[in-house]
Amino acid sequence: MSKHSVLIYNIPILFDIFNEIKENFDFEIHNLKNLENINKDKFYNFIVLTDEKNSIKGIKNHLIIDKFPIRIKQIVEKINLTLLKQNFSSQSEIIIKGYNLNLNSREISKNNIYLSLTERETEIIMYLYNMKKPQSINTLQREVWGHNLDLETHTVETHIYRLRKKVAEKFKDEDFIVSFEDGYGL
Repeated sequence: MSKHSVLIYNIPILFDIFNEIKENFDFEIHNLKNLENINKDKFYNFIVLTDEKNSIKGIKNHLIIDKFPIRIKQIVEKINLTLLKQNFSSQSEIIIKGYNLNLNSREISKNNIYLSLTERETEIIMYLYNMKKPQSINTLQREVWGHNLDLETHTVETHIYRLRKKVAEKFKDEDFIVSFEDGYGL
């Protein structure tokens, strides 16, 4: 796991203070003098720490310190909380066929259009995504629902039909879940 970085933007005195006590942090600190220095390959897990005067538009992973004076301990707590939220969020979001699937909120989105999913719908999408090839109705019934193969039910077909209908209505996408000769796939 790569280490988190805190990029301190246009607050040189705060960088100097943090640099003096950096061995106490679970993150690396860097002095950021201009926004062009943000190398997202170098700083994979990062937040930009700045004040209201130097607030940055277009960067979602930033933390603004809006009240000075502030205790260093409070800043570190805010940093750790922001990094924790960012880590949690990044582990819960998966890109599937150009859609963003958020496992925590059970929401799928594309182009600022959001669709709420049921837990079962999320499980179906994740199972098909992880399998990479079409899955038979019996396999879905067994693996997603935990049903015995001897059961005669149309549960899988009904759920797939409803999920496809929701996606088609919301995103105008008829090909999110595709029917193949040997089952369903993404």
